[in-house]
Amino acid sequence: MSNDSNNKTADTNTKTKAPYQTDLSTRIFTGVVSLSPKFLLLLLILPVLGGLLSVLLPAFSWVPALEKTTVSLQGFHDLWQTPGLRQMVALSIATGLISTLLAFVMTLMILAAFFNSIWLTCIERLLSPILVIPHAAAAIAVGFLIAPSGMFSRLISPWLSGWELAPGGMFPHDPYGISIILGLTLKELPFLLLMALGALAQPELGKKLRQQYKVALNLGYYPITAFFKAVLPVLYPLLRLPILAVLAYASASVEMPLILGPNTPPTLAVTIMQWFNDVDLNLRIKASAGALLQLALTGGLIALWLGSEKACFNGTLINGKRHYADALWQKITAALTTVVIGFILLALIGLVLWSVAGFWRFPAALPEQLVLLHFQSAFTQMGTPLFNTLAIGIVSTVFAIVLTLLCLEAEQLSQKPLSTLTSFIIYLPLLVPSIAFLFGLVWLQQLVNNQTAFFNVAFTHLLFVLPYVFLSLASSYRRLDPRFAHVAASLGATPAKVFFQVKLPQLFAPILIAIALGLAISFGQYLPTLLAGGGRIATITTEAVTLANGASRRTSAVYAIIQMALPLIGFILAWVLPKYFFKSGGR
Repeated sequence: MSNDSNNKTADTNTKTKAPYQTDLSTRIFTGVVSLSPKFLLLLLILPVLGGLLSVLLPAFSWVPALEKTTVSLQGFHDLWQTPGLRQMVALSIATGLISTLLAFVMTLMILAAFFNSIWLTCIERLLSPILVIPHAAAAIAVGFLIAPSGMFSRLISPWLSGWELAPGGMFPHDPYGISIILGLTLKELPFLLLMALGALAQPELGKKLRQQYKVALNLGYYPITAFFKAVLPVLYPLLRLPILAVLAYASASVEMPLILGPNTPPTLAVTIMQWFNDVDLNLRIKASAGALLQLALTGGLIALWLGSEKACFNGTLINGKRHYADALWQKITAALTTVVIGFILLALIGLVLWSVAGFWRFPAALPEQLVLLHFQSAFTQMGTPLFNTLAIGIVSTVFAIVLTLLCLEAEQLSQKPLSTLTSFIIYLPLLVPSIAFLFGLVWLQQLVNNQTAFFNVAFTHLLFVLPYVFLSLASSYRRLDPRFAHVAASLGATPAKVFFQVKLPQLFAPILIAIALGLAISFGQYLPTLLAGGGRIATITTEAVTLANGASRRTSAVYAIIQMALPLIGFILAWVLPKYFFKSGGR
């Protein structure tokens, strides 16, 4: 009898504890979820603004570590006295603005010429893989193509050019920045095109724009004119932030100008980086002043772009004219698209050939020998850089994925979409020139945590990985069918169970794509790794950039191929794994 009463008492205690434990776990989960958006904003705002503030003080000669505690304009005075400063600024402005404008115009031409056409899907499939190529690898490939003894010269020699020996030439390190513009345009064109196609893939928006396009065609507008007058005015606001991010990056890029640009003088961003890494610490004052100049330069370009929008989107969109030589523009766009795709393929083929080339005399189009010696030699030396690359990428990407999922869940639980300000803040690390705030951030990291270089680099990578991961996952998360969650909740499932057992399985494929994208972004980071690591953390990207400026082409080609292969493997796994694990409906 006593045993029965004891069992009943135990059952009663268990039933009493279970709801309490469930309620506690629910409160913990919802509390963490509700705080995650605030944490996300702080994570993005504090390092960027703190970095800008920390670069502001040294710019005015306030550096207690160097025993300089008097505010002065000496840093700016030294900056203005720098030989070739005007050329540096002009080169940065020209390469950033022209490359962004070219990528944007070509994106619009492709969209307008092939809108609602199967050819647009084909172009998307051909250009999508370019996204996984880091900027440094792309620069190396372009440099190998346009060099005096590169693939282009070999293909036209000697039958067309008459060259029996490699000619002298100004490419790739031309003083006008043409090589930089070419590299940036080819790299950013696929990004802008896929951003536009991603916007058009939104069910309601895509349906609306296609209906407007058909109405314009029925009213007698030619296809290209119909796109510019019926589709672009609605599509452009969705492309504004990606365009500004491209403009900010292009105007302050380091990898591309370092590999493709001139050395006398280089772009402003490259010069600032060289000052910051100089053994003379006093040059950091001038570097900080230069970082503020770069910030003003990029801000001016963004303001110029925004101010030009109204001038461009003027009365021509509503003047009723039904065509602007559409047939001619259709042919020009088709030819230009073919040239761009051919140029990219030729650059990649040349890169692969250089990586396995034995003896290869000019003007032979193909190597006389194909060897794996360069890969074998590189593999014996890249163990540590490869490990660092993977470890930093995994740490920063996993943290970004977790934080993004929690923020998107908070958005659904609160039933309040993110504000425009929040969306802007998510883009903040992409809109502020990294060369500007990274210097200040490195000053802070050296004061707070000077011993753990790995943590500093991983945290810095996170600032650039997080925006891309968030943008990649947001649309899929917001398109989830809410009925599954409602049914699970009606059956007694807690918010945590709904999140882990209902929503995440549906998002398996998008999460893998976001992971692959985050890894690709991390793998390609050069300046954050170099500055935050203080030169102590070697990755595949830092080694590739170093080798591109002095080592043999064959070794540089090997590192560039490894750079491309790592993110490509990630995307292949992201596309293949969902077929064998979850039938994801969140694609």
